[in-house]
Parts: sequence; structure tokens; C-alpha cells
Amino acid sequence: MNKNVLFPGVALAIGLGVGFGVGKTGAPKEDAAVIAEREMRNSRSGERGPDRDGEAARKKGARSVDEIYSKPGQSSRVQALLDFYSNLGPDEFASEAEKLDNLPLNERILAAVLLFGKWSEVDPTAAMAFTDTMGMAGAFVRPTVLQSWASTDPVNAAKYYAENSAQFAMMDMMGGGRGGRMGGQGAGQIIAAEWAKQDPKAAMEWAAGLKNNSAQAMGSVVSEVAKTDPKKAAEMAGKMDADSRGDAYESIAKQWGAQNFAEAQAWANGLPEDQRGAAMSAAIEGLAQTSPLIAAGEISKMTDKEAMRDAVPTVAKNYAREDLQGSMTWLNSIDDDKAKQDSMREVMPIWAAQDSKAAIGFISGQTSPDVKNSAAETYIWANRSSSVQEQLQVVDMISDEGSKARTTGIVAARWMQEDKPAATEFINNSPTIPDNMKERLISGQGMWGGDGGGRGRGR
Repeated sequence: MNKNVLFPGVALAIGLGVGFGVGKTGAPKEDAAVIAEREMRNSRSGERGPDRDGEAARKKGARSVDEIYSKPGQSSRVQALLDFYSNLGPDEFASEAEKLDNLPLNERILAAVLLFGKWSEVDPTAAMAFTDTMGMAGAFVRPTVLQSWASTDPVNAAKYYAENSAQFAMMDMMGGGRGGRMGGQGAGQIIAAEWAKQDPKAAMEWAAGLKNNSAQAMGSVVSEVAKTDPKKAAEMAGKMDADSRGDAYESIAKQWGAQNFAEAQAWANGLPEDQRGAAMSAAIEGLAQTSPLIAAGEISKMTDKEAMRDAVPTVAKNYAREDLQGSMTWLNSIDDDKAKQDSMREVMPIWAAQDSKAAIGFISGQTSPDVKNSAAETYIWANRSSSVQEQLQVVDMISDEGSKARTTGIVAARWMQEDKPAATEFINNSPTIPDNMKERLISGQGMWGGDGGGRGRGR
């Protein structure tokens, strides 16, 4: 199995949490055509005779996913799942996919990625057809199916996409740009990236000929090439339509900046003025992966304020991993409240985990209400170790009423797990927590309702 499809991104986790969570009761029933198609396919596969090698392997290994998950060691479970799914016969994948609903969410996500990744290498059209029977979860499993298919047979994956483009409308909506609008990739981007690993020229020609999302797919090819040859990627991007080069240039710059910042900087400086700043920002982000202190110094040389704001959060995050106090001092020295505010969700979880008192000191020292609110709220969301009193001290630094109510509720919900009588008294007497939230917290429903049970929230 291609290891590139083991963890295709956050979209699958979210999708399985929402889609698989509703279970079969929330998914449409299979119609007769789907059932007939699968049975016919199974019948055809059965004509080839039993998979004797696979049967022998299964006898030696685990006999079910439940058996695999009953054993200790997550890495050994992953290997066992790979072995188990690799030994399935073509007509056995569908029945195993139906069993995924019986697994707890965290086990279900991993098993689904591995199962559909392998199924797509054996019979991609069958795997894709099955996603139509999965309700909402199907839309989030398709990226795994498509990526696994394209990793071994990009030509036919591309043909299927062209003939069934409506099936991937949601995926295409979520894709686009560096990393995608919602953190995912469009179908064309997935195919193009996998194809580029095998034949960049053919992948680029295919991407250029797409009627929709062509620029994103070409950018995906360029990004893949840039990982090993940024100069070649730059040449490819230079042949793209002028309006489509921006994201491609940024992707190249980030990869190049991580490999050789001096070369990336010289290349970015030679770009047209309207594309220079974004490319330089991306190059500095790449540099920050290996040399955050040097990247922080490069930030101070930037004259494009918008491009500078884009780079600061990534630099700050990498700086914080290496030098907590140094990152705080550097970020405080930046005379741009928006850049500091945007950096909070990246650095505050790191600061809070390593030195909560220093993190609180940073928050209290902020003069910008927006920066202070963002820093304090992120601290509360991220912190898992400081006392309730310390957390409430941070909550009091928040000036925005809505944010203050949310963060107070978070502290109270955690407190309920530790000391229910004290937390209940605090909730009842709190002027900050809205009455409807008070009722939910005290009754154990959580801040936004629900009892934490039911399908999709556990088992």
C-alpha cells in the first residue's frame, strides 16, 4: 500500500466524525442498482477462484479488526491493519467497510484510511461506488480513494474524474491555494500531485487542459516538483498564465526557502513587484522550518507589511519550539498588532505547555485589546495544566464579552470534572456565564448541549 495515503489530512477526520458519526441510521439505504452492481462485481471476482495466498496469510495473522484493536501497541496495530487489509480478497472489502460503524471514532478513522487506501489499489471503482452508500461520510472518504488510485494509476483516476466531476464538487470547493481554502485539496490537485511524482510533464499537460480548477492543479504539479527541484518548478510556473502564477510561486518559494534561502531570496527578488512580497514571505516561512532565528531577522527587513503579516505566525511558531523566551521577546518587538494577534493561535499553546506563568505574563503585558483577547482566549483553550484560579485570572484579562463568556464556560466545564460542588457554586454565581449555558453545564450537557454520548461521540 502507498504510504502517502495513510493520513490524507484533517478533512477525513472531520468527515468521519460527522458522517460516520450518524451511523447507518443517518445514511441513505442502498438502492437495488447499487446492490446488484456490487453483487455482480463480487460474482465476477469469485470466478477467478479463491485467493489461496491471502487465505494462508490471514490464518497466520489477525482474523478481524476487533482482534487487532484488542492488542497493545498502536504502531503494531497499524502494521496489523495493513497486513489484514492487504490480504483481503476483492469481494471482502465491502463487508469490512460496513463493519467500520462498530468501531469507536478514533479507531474508525485510522481503519477507514487504511481500508479504503488498500481497496482503491485493488478495485478503485468499487471503492468509489461504496462511498455513495456512506451518507455524508462518503464525501470525506473520496479523497483517500482518489489519492490511492492516482498514486498507482493516475491516467485512469484522471479519466474517472473527468467523467464524474459532479461527484467531487464538494472536494473541489474545499480545495485551492496553498493547502486549500479549508485545509484540503481539490480532486484535480490530488491527481496532479500524485501524477507529478511519476511523470511531471504528463501531469502538467493534463492539469493545463482541465476546464475547471486548472490553475490549482498546475500549482499542485509545480509544488510537487519544487520538493526536489525548485529551479525546474520555477521554470514550469513561468510558463503558466500570469494570473495563475501567484500560488505556484509561493509554493516554490516555501520549498526553496527551506532548502537554500539565499537562492530562493534571489529568485523572489527577481519576480514582478506584485508577486515579490508574497514569494518572499513564503521563502521566509520555509527558512523558519530549519532556522527560525535567522527567519525572524529576515522579517525585520521586509517592507511589504501585508506579506510580513503572513509570515510572522509561522516564524513565531517555529521560534517558540526552539526558544520560548526568545520568541516572546521577538514577537513583542514587532510593531504590528494584527501580526501578533494572528500569531497567538500558533504560539500560545506552546508557551502555555512549557511555561504557563511566562505565557500569562505576556498576555498581561499586551496593550492592544485585540492581541490580549486573542492571546487570553487561546491560552484558555490550549491550557491543560494550570489551576482554575490561574485560568480565571486570564479570563479576567479579556475585554470582549462574548469571548469572556465562552472562556469562562470552558474553565467551568473543566472544573466540573475536578470538583463538581465548587464548580456548581461558581457557575450559579457567575455574572459572565449566560443562564442557558449555566443550565447545560450543571446538568452535564456541556457548553453547547449534548450529553457527550450517542453515535459519533464515542462508540
